[in-house]
Amino acid sequence: MRPRGGSAPPTRGGRFSASTDRAKWAMFPGQTEGASTHLTRLRTGFPVSTTPTSKTRLATLYFLHGAALSMWFVPLTTVLDAHGFGGVKPLAFACSAVAAFVSPLIFGALADRQVAPARVLRGLAVATGLAMALASTAIHLRAPAWLVLALIQLHALCSAPTFSLSSTIILAGLQDTRREFGPIRAMATLGWMAGCWGVSAMNADTSALAGYGGAVVWFVLVGFTHWLPSLPPPPSTERPSLRQRLGLDALALLKHHDHRVVFIMVALFAVPIAAFYPYTPPHLRDLGLARTSAWMTLGQITEVLAMFLLARLFTNWRLKWIFTAGLALGVARYALCALDARAWILAGITLHGGSFTLVLITAQIYLDSRVDPAWRARAQALMTLLTSGVGYLVGYLGNGWWFAVNTRPEGSNWPVFWGGLSAVMAGVLAYFLVAYHGRGPRRKDPGAVA
Repeated sequence: MRPRGGSAPPTRGGRFSASTDRAKWAMFPGQTEGASTHLTRLRTGFPVSTTPTSKTRLATLYFLHGAALSMWFVPLTTVLDAHGFGGVKPLAFACSAVAAFVSPLIFGALADRQVAPARVLRGLAVATGLAMALASTAIHLRAPAWLVLALIQLHALCSAPTFSLSSTIILAGLQDTRREFGPIRAMATLGWMAGCWGVSAMNADTSALAGYGGAVVWFVLVGFTHWLPSLPPPPSTERPSLRQRLGLDALALLKHHDHRVVFIMVALFAVPIAAFYPYTPPHLRDLGLARTSAWMTLGQITEVLAMFLLARLFTNWRLKWIFTAGLALGVARYALCALDARAWILAGITLHGGSFTLVLITAQIYLDSRVDPAWRARAQALMTLLTSGVGYLVGYLGNGWWFAVNTRPEGSNWPVFWGGLSAVMAGVLAYFLVAYHGRGPRRKDPGAVA
């Protein structure tokens, strides 16, 4: 039986201590697990293996997941434009935000309490692949716009919880998330890049073939889930309430000041970020750069580099300054895009990866370090709701309005468009610097959170 926290708040602090946790386990006789296994169970809430083989499987999961997502999301703008659906682009991207309000918390609660996360992921991956193929077929056949949007919404509902579930599975398999998570998370970015290159290699940047390719990758991921480490949900004798089944109890995490600031910050960060993929490819085309999916991978190159640097940053920097650096890069990214020249927009795309990693990936590690194991799937799901739901919905709709304001028959006013988004990002940076407290001076111990 796993030791349970009772009525303790869903927050934990301090460094993971092997000696302390061995003493805790001494209070639970009859345990026959090895030291590394039962200490991992204590840290994650699950009995998992951390062998090189299991880490390879976790990295492969992220790679496949990243490829499947990018083959749909990155070319979506150009595919819709090419098939006469340019007018519904803001609504098409908003579908993922609407889905993030509904499904991540529900399936996160399911994975925390009732069903093994890998099984939940497997079922959702099947549904996502089928929905992606159906939506791509509707686009290819130029079906009525309402049907295309309905199928895109169905796809979004199926795919919205999947990445937070993969993150939960992977974080549960690591003993030192600050050191190990960055390189493994980089595999999702490499997968994202591979998906983009695959789309361009198939000459499918404007074709529904991109969606069919993504559906195939989803079905490969379905098969791969059978080789993932077994992560049964923590045992519980309590019957979950309707609020718990819907995952709404995760909102209790917002009572903690710094948790609340981080959650609000990532939600606000997502608003200007939501403009990156819908509007950067059209700007590239206006500047005469073809094969936009491939050019967009410049951001993933720096994303990978930043992820490999995370362990060193966590050792030498406080969390506050890691977040701050990511937000500052976000300001610079859109400021460079506002210069409206090939070299500058490519430089801005390149900065995107560092900004994304230092804010959103650091936030994932923050939650894994500071939230009780029994709440982690819901914590990651709440972050998905606030970023992909609140932030992206406001971003897709608001940025669509802002783009329309800055578009004339003779063309788009890109400097004003990107300059406004850079100003919004600067406001997010100012909010975080004022509101986040941390835990005082940074300690030399890399396991300490500040």
